[in-house]
Amino acid sequence: MSSVYSCLTRIEQGIYHNSLRLTVQLAVLQITIVCMNRERAFRLAGVAGVIVCLGIFLREPSFPTPDKLVIFLTFVFMIFGQARELLKRLLPFAALLLVYESFRGVVPHLNSHVNYLWMPGIDRWFGAGELPTSLLQQWWWHGQVQWYDFAFYIFYMLHFVLPFGLALVIWKIREKHYWRYICSYLTVSFSGFLTFLAFPAAPPWMASDKGLIEPITRVSSDVWYALGIHDFPSVYNKISPNPVAAVPSLHAAYATLFALFAISLFKTKWRYLSVIYPLMIYVGTTYQGEHYLIDEILGAAYAVAAFYAAPYVLRAILAIVAWSSVRWRALTHRITRITEQVD
Repeated sequence: MSSVYSCLTRIEQGIYHNSLRLTVQLAVLQITIVCMNRERAFRLAGVAGVIVCLGIFLREPSFPTPDKLVIFLTFVFMIFGQARELLKRLLPFAALLLVYESFRGVVPHLNSHVNYLWMPGIDRWFGAGELPTSLLQQWWWHGQVQWYDFAFYIFYMLHFVLPFGLALVIWKIREKHYWRYICSYLTVSFSGFLTFLAFPAAPPWMASDKGLIEPITRVSSDVWYALGIHDFPSVYNKISPNPVAAVPSLHAAYATLFALFAISLFKTKWRYLSVIYPLMIYVGTTYQGEHYLIDEILGAAYAVAAFYAAPYVLRAILAIVAWSSVRWRALTHRITRITEQVD
């Protein structure tokens, strides 16, 4: 009788343990299904977001600004389940660029003394008495947009696209250099802001409109209209209206930094093709009336300086953050002790 009872007890325990194991397995399966459904929903949302963004851009082409790029790339990385990691790395970069652009937008209100004549004076020395912009337009501008005008302007529109794209590549395959890369762009941007503040400078087309130099056509505007580009609403367009931020050329600076990092971080022979980007910017923005040649030279010089200064700037920032963290912990500890004494 006892053996029968013992046998029944073991059967009952086995059933209990099996049912418990089955319950746990079912719970794990349900959690897995929920997670898979959530992940699938995020992926589908990413696909839908990419399609909507591309549809809007194709219907109403607009300048690809940092805020638009972050939104688009977030949808792209949602498809691969990496949106959170993307935002942790790219959002600070985009946010600080927008902060810089907001600073740049207030420069005309802080310093209204705009320089018109210093840059063409230097450029005439380069061109043996002629403005390089005027010479290029005599050779290439014939009153209507040509294929090369589109080529130059497409590179001009990549002002944020290529730096963001290289940032993603560096994050994925050269991650230890990522924050130096970001720091380089922020260093050259805020250095540019300080220069704009101290030395507001007009581009060639503006000096020409005021009759201060020979007639210059703003070719980029003709290309803009030919491409059907619109000012699609964005944060960037609201905070960055500064037409007297020509010295240095940040288009030249960003393009130069792009080539410097591409050549220094990658060993493939194709890396030298990255030089095409800054060359197209130097020539294109000078020809199309957006910058003088001296603006391009100074922009490239700022980029080289930022490239080599970035490691030191980054170490200084990390030191300040560490010091601030220690001071903050000490302050909160002191406040806690005072509160405890009061209680």
